[in-house]
Order: sequence, then C-alpha cells, then structure tokens
Amino acid sequence: MMASRSILLLLFLASLLSVSSCTAVSREGLPPGSPFAETAAASKNLLPQGIALGDVKGDSVLLWLRTDGPMEVQVEWASVAVWDSLSKMAHAVTSMARTPWLTTGMETDFTVTIPIEGLTPATRYRYYVSVSPKGSDGTATAVRVAARGEFTTLPDVKSQAPVTFAWSGDLGGQQRCRRGAAGYPIFDVMRDQQLDFFVFLGDMIYADNLCPSPPNEPGADFQATTLPEYRARHRDQRAAEALRRFLETTPVYAMWDDHEVRNDFAGPFESYMPAGRQALREYWPIRVASDDPHRLYRTVRAGADLELFILDTRQYRSRNADQDSSAKTMLGEKQLQWLLNGLTESITTWKVIVTSVPLSIPKGGGIGTPGNDGWAGGPDKTGFERERQVIVDYILTRKVKNVVFLAGDVHFVQANGYDPNGDGIPDFHEFVAGPLSAAPGRVMPASMGLRPTTLVNESGYFNFGLVRVSTTSFDVRILDEAGATRFSHRLQAK
Repeated sequence: MMASRSILLLLFLASLLSVSSCTAVSREGLPPGSPFAETAAASKNLLPQGIALGDVKGDSVLLWLRTDGPMEVQVEWASVAVWDSLSKMAHAVTSMARTPWLTTGMETDFTVTIPIEGLTPATRYRYYVSVSPKGSDGTATAVRVAARGEFTTLPDVKSQAPVTFAWSGDLGGQQRCRRGAAGYPIFDVMRDQQLDFFVFLGDMIYADNLCPSPPNEPGADFQATTLPEYRARHRDQRAAEALRRFLETTPVYAMWDDHEVRNDFAGPFESYMPAGRQALREYWPIRVASDDPHRLYRTVRAGADLELFILDTRQYRSRNADQDSSAKTMLGEKQLQWLLNGLTESITTWKVIVTSVPLSIPKGGGIGTPGNDGWAGGPDKTGFERERQVIVDYILTRKVKNVVFLAGDVHFVQANGYDPNGDGIPDFHEFVAGPLSAAPGRVMPASMGLRPTTLVNESGYFNFGLVRVSTTSFDVRILDEAGATRFSHRLQAK
C-alpha cells in the first residue's frame, strides 16, 4: 500500500531527527525543512485530546485516541532498541509491528482504543500514531504522523524487579478545575517519578459540578446528564496539557467513583449510569472482559511481588440509605467472590486491594443521597460494614499475608494499620490519597471497628500516593503538588 510505504519513510526520517525523545511530535523542536514540520503544526487538530496508554501488562497495552471527525488511524511500534538501530540500518524496519488501518466514527464520538499485543515484558517501546483525514468525498487523504511516545511493559510474573506506581483521584471538583494551558500541573510532578503505571482512582471528572469561567478555563460550566454532555466533560479534562503529557507515556488503570455519573450514586438504581458508563469507556483505555462488556473491576499483575485487585464500588452497590444487613452489598456477589478467590490464589508477595471509597472514614450523605457512602457505618446504621467484615474475616482465616488497601474519595490523606483480631499486631494497612485538584476535605478520625492505629491524618493540599514494591518491602510516600514528601512509611514483608 502506497500510504504504508510513505509512512515508513516518514518514520525513518523521524528516527534520524530525534530517536531519543519520548514526547509527541507536536511538541518536538524540528529543524527548518523537516518533513515533520507540517505534521507538528497539524497534529493538535488531528488528535485534539492527545493520546492515552492504559491497562499495561507484560505482553500488551491499550492505546486510546480521539480524532477530530472521521479519520483512518494506524499505530506502529517497536522496542526503543529497534527504533534506534533504524537510524543506522534501514532493514530494521522489518522488525516493526503495526495495526491495520482503523476508522473512527461518530458512534463512539470518534474515539478508539487500540490493543497493542505480542510485546516483551520489561521492555521499553516507542510508538507512532499515523492519521489519514478523510476528504469531502469520504476518501482518505495524505498520511500524517500525529503523535509518538514511549512506554515500558510490566515485568513478567517470575521477575522480582521492583515496581513503582502511583495512585490518586478527585480531579476538577468544587470549582478547582483547569486553570491556564497546563491545567493540572500536578501531573508533571507525577510524570517525573518515572512510574510503571498510575491508578486513577475515580472522580476523573466532576460531571455534576459546575466549573465557572473565570477563574477556570471555559468548557465545564454545566452539569452532565446525557451522553453528549458526559463526553463533553471528559473532553474538557483532556484539554489540560499536563494531563495529556502524562497520559502519553504513563499507562493508567482507570476506575470510576461517583462523580463520573452523579454524587454518591448506586448503580442499579441510577438512571444516568448507562450514559456515564458509556462515556467512561469511550474516553479511557479499559479492557473489555470477555464475559461482561460492562465489567470494570480487574487485576494488575506486575512481576513476582505485586498483584492489585481494582474494585468497582459503584456499579453493583445497594442504596446507601439501606440499613446494613446480609442483603446489603458494595461489590455484588460475583465481584466479592472474585476478590476472595483472587486473594487466596495470589502467589505474589504483596496483595493490594484498590477501593475508591475508604474502609474506616465515615462518609455520610446529604438530603439527596442519604446514608453512608463508604465502607464505614454511622449512627443511622447505614454503611457497608457487614460486607467489609466478610473480606476481613477471609483475610484472617485464610492467613493472607501482606495485604494493603489503597483508597481515595475523601480529599484528605490518612493511613491506618488495622488490628481487627486485637492481638497487638497489624493484620493489614490502608493508605488514602487525594485530591489531585478539588476542595480539601474535613479531616475525620477513622472509625474504631477495625482497631486502627492512625499513622497520618491531614488535609489542605493536592497530592498523590507513590509506591515502590519489592520482595522485602512496600514503601509509600504522599507527595504534594510541588513534589514535596508529606508522609512516608515502609512495610516489611511477612
């Protein structure tokens, strides 16, 4: 195909110009007369929301993009070593892999998530995204390289290599939305940490909050209740340049909380959920489970020492206002059994349970959504403590070691060691991070049901959690928007 031959020539020239850069072509400094000069000028319009990498594994990753109208797109990739050799011997091009040409369409708001498979674990890859706009007659026009970036696959299941990742949530809430071109500069701080991946733990948009302009950038001064409106709120977030830079090179595991739909929603009873869920799937690279196209909960296996269980605490939950009982559920029976079985079967050193709402911080609702929204109960006998105790009892009776919970949602930092059996030795820990950019939460003590020892409990700054996992330790730090460490703690493996 002539277009394919043309793009190979362009890629070869690009590698000669800048084989070491890991930024998008649109952000490179190009010499006069470069064949990429036109591409650099046009790429912002070709991919107006940038690109995003997600759900990385040892042998695959997902690449998300959105075009400005119907276009044909193709991704080509190879290891950085192959790309670097391309500048010396042209036949190295045969080592590249590529997708077929794919067409973006109106039915998904011109978004597409593309699997990149057959990769080697613990390997640095470089990719190029080529775009062919369609003319007025519907036929494809000249091919342009619209973006490029790099990522690293996770280590294989037998490798004991250290893994570094971050987690946080709560972006653009309570009128703390995009301000200036960068939008959310905390993402540049996270990008500097050289993460293997990031867990975006909910409230990635605040669809039910208004963001007036000024002081915020225009585009989010409405509450979303329809599919086009939810899509528009996601597009507005991606206008933040710092977020786009981050997503180009850092694979993300995205999970919703409530504000992707509506405050404190319970999925089976929420009429807006189908539209919010569709927009979420269209705008984030999330794997589709073969047994359920709506399933969002999933695992991350990173080497021999780490397995994450990312919970969906919204789609299956009972009403918050229901009295806590054996009939009340946060996870639904299928997801609960998936979690319990996974904890038993996991052979990694560290088992990390990621829950958007915290274990022990009472989080009462309001008039519109009464009842406790997190796991902890309150004086009104709501909450989800009965199901929480099922998980705790399972950890204790099965003697599951090295369990850590990561949470968000409350807009302040808290860390607890829990001793539910009262023997004086913590059985597991929980670390709560956030917000990335939202109103600070009112600090509250942990409820006493799990016998907590609180290690930190403070508010007033934007933040994220940074974790480094090894065979012997689980190191946690909370960093603020300036990159300063506000809290650190080390767990030794049992």
